[in-house]
Amino acid sequence: MVLLWLVTQAAATDLALRKIPNVLVAAGLLLALVLRCLAEPEWSVALDCAGGAVAGLLVFLPLYLLRGMAAGDVKLMAMVGAFLGPAAALVAAMLAALCGGVLAMLWLSYGHAAEQERSGMPYGVAIAFGTMAWLVWQQR
Repeated sequence: MVLLWLVTQAAATDLALRKIPNVLVAAGLLLALVLRCLAEPEWSVALDCAGGAVAGLLVFLPLYLLRGMAAGDVKLMAMVGAFLGPAAALVAAMLAALCGGVLAMLWLSYGHAAEQERSGMPYGVAIAFGTMAWLVWQQR
């Protein structure tokens, strides 16, 4: 539930301000570590949390370096990865990319080209939908 709330907040902020606050991502990373370590008090959980954060970061880092994505989006995916672990972070990133493709088509279909070029698509929404899709998939 905490992860769901965090990605929803990030998506809402990204839609409204075109920015994902660093404090939200930092708090999420800390919460991921604390909650996962409380659930299973072993060092392997902390390593899994760190590995998930690195996997989430690295999967979208090339898009940031190519100026196709903002840094906040990359950091948000790292936070999601900290909650999910490395393997699940890659699946969630794939689902986020699929959601991002659908959102990009909608974004281009219903917007004004000049505004879209200036502000960009709020990719935090795609990451939120991808994360939610992964959570729903895990509950079945």
